[in-house]
Amino acid sequence: MSTPRLASLVFFLLIVPSSLAEERPNILWIISEDHGPHLGCYGDDYATTPHIDAFAKKALRYTHASSNAPVCAVARTTFISGMYAPSTGGQHMRDLVPAPSGVQFFPAYLQDAGYYTTNNGKEHYNLIDVRQGWDESSSEAHWQNRPDGKPFFAIFNYRNSHESQIRNENPNPHHDPALAPIPPYHPDTPEVLKDWAKYYDRLTDIDDILQDRLDELETAGVAEDTIVVFFADHGSGMPRSKRYPGWSGLSVPVIVYVPEKFKRLAPADYRAGAKSDRLISFVDLAPSMLSIAGIRPPEYYHGAAFMGSFQKPNPTYSFGYRGRMDERLDFCRTLMDGRFLYIRNYYTNLPHGQIVGFQQLTPTTSIWYQQFKDGLLNDVQSQFWKPHPHEELFDLWNDPHETRNLATNPKFRRDLERLRKTLDRQMESINDLGIIPEPILRQIALEGKSPRDELADLFGGTPIGELSPLSWVSKPNWENEEWKEALQSAQAIRRYWTTIWLSSKGGEPYAEAENAILRALKDEEPIVAVAAAECIGMNTSNEANRKRSMDTLVELSKYPENNIILAIHAMNALEHIQDLGHKLPSAASKLISEHETIPPWAKNYLPRLVQRFR
Repeated sequence: MSTPRLASLVFFLLIVPSSLAEERPNILWIISEDHGPHLGCYGDDYATTPHIDAFAKKALRYTHASSNAPVCAVARTTFISGMYAPSTGGQHMRDLVPAPSGVQFFPAYLQDAGYYTTNNGKEHYNLIDVRQGWDESSSEAHWQNRPDGKPFFAIFNYRNSHESQIRNENPNPHHDPALAPIPPYHPDTPEVLKDWAKYYDRLTDIDDILQDRLDELETAGVAEDTIVVFFADHGSGMPRSKRYPGWSGLSVPVIVYVPEKFKRLAPADYRAGAKSDRLISFVDLAPSMLSIAGIRPPEYYHGAAFMGSFQKPNPTYSFGYRGRMDERLDFCRTLMDGRFLYIRNYYTNLPHGQIVGFQQLTPTTSIWYQQFKDGLLNDVQSQFWKPHPHEELFDLWNDPHETRNLATNPKFRRDLERLRKTLDRQMESINDLGIIPEPILRQIALEGKSPRDELADLFGGTPIGELSPLSWVSKPNWENEEWKEALQSAQAIRRYWTTIWLSSKGGEPYAEAENAILRALKDEEPIVAVAAAECIGMNTSNEANRKRSMDTLVELSKYPENNIILAIHAMNALEHIQDLGHKLPSAASKLISEHETIPPWAKNYLPRLVQRFR
């Protein structure tokens, strides 16, 4: 495994000597938030995006581009570090973990190579204690402030298309709600049609903004000296796109323009106005930008440069991931090969459509959920709100909206097994820390340590299915009794995932294990106690045992007595038990008091959860 520290120490050896004698291009990124390829140039007839469409006619448009993560902070952590976020421990929404030693953000490499680097707008990275490499990062940052003669790398980020903007009335609407295209998983209601129309209105706003940025280049006389990259930070802000680990959450537009004088740095398949089916994802952006500048990407990078001096062949697969989203925990991994998309879900008692407070503010989300509760939806529309299965397999060629799960279809068994095994290898190769319960990672971060550094030898060549009892994921009919040994394992990870498995399995396995799980209420690792308490609360027929489990969860939900991530997990467990119709202890309604030490990034999470108990 490559070591970031060593890669950083030899940075100056990464510069290609001949590149210093050649003129280097400026690089401009224009990032818009929360939208998929719902643009005219991608074949969407409802979209009104004439400037983006004109830009695409002189650029290269990628049709299989992935944000790796379906939410902002995790996607940005990936593109800024050049590493898959789960390999750093930064895979959860708005988590803050120390960066691995030796890692620096890719603008720092550009800065060392003589670039003037600016970021106008959002940072929102999950990694801290790291050299970011900005000459300026603020709402005033602009490439026009660079010293004479310096090439620039500049980011402009725009929230105009953000999820939150869909809820605002648009004083200048462009799209008729009656004509709005809605996916088959959304109900056809006036609220949903209106939200989709407002979403497309926001894309028209982005269209105007992009042209403003391009006009600045022309006015300054640097348009033909500047490589321009336009992309969105993840899928649509509409529900079952943002936060969803499937293609509607990961698919993004990426359009790259390379001026004639720098065609030597263009992607191998570059042609003006063309499209590329190459699989690219956000992890490829950092090596590509360094490659443009003549810098050999560090060995610790996970991505493959698709342009510049150090281009690599087209990857075979695109990797995606979902962890905790705001106040809701989850652990999903995705693999896409250009046609088939495979999702593995580790918490099989949870739906993709968990009740995330911020997402519920969108009218489509609330009306969709209400109709589900009222039994008014068809099967396709209901799936989002039902517990997700262990595995999902979608044929994007024939089912672009991901509505037909083929994982149990014998015709696709070979594709399922191929993707299943490839995902195992992918997770092992990057040391995917998603397998570690987040409260454990959080405790390492609170001690000022990098989870990746502390857990660098986590796998050590051991297959992921042996590290923890997750064989039930790749072998759905797993019925051996390995779980009995695993409940007593010295390794907390094994104890945790075994308990999670028993929680979803229920029935005879749970009944046989109940005494052992009761003992786990006092486990030395608190998150194992949370899993045990939830398992009992959801499965026991003994009310005294259920009360013990819920009392344990109330104690572990208290903050600041416990770290905030542990409290969030415990409160989710209480809510899962409540959702089954069980009455919670009266103490559950008094879990939180006003406390100034709640971290700003999490200030709404506990109140949102507590509200359910009052």
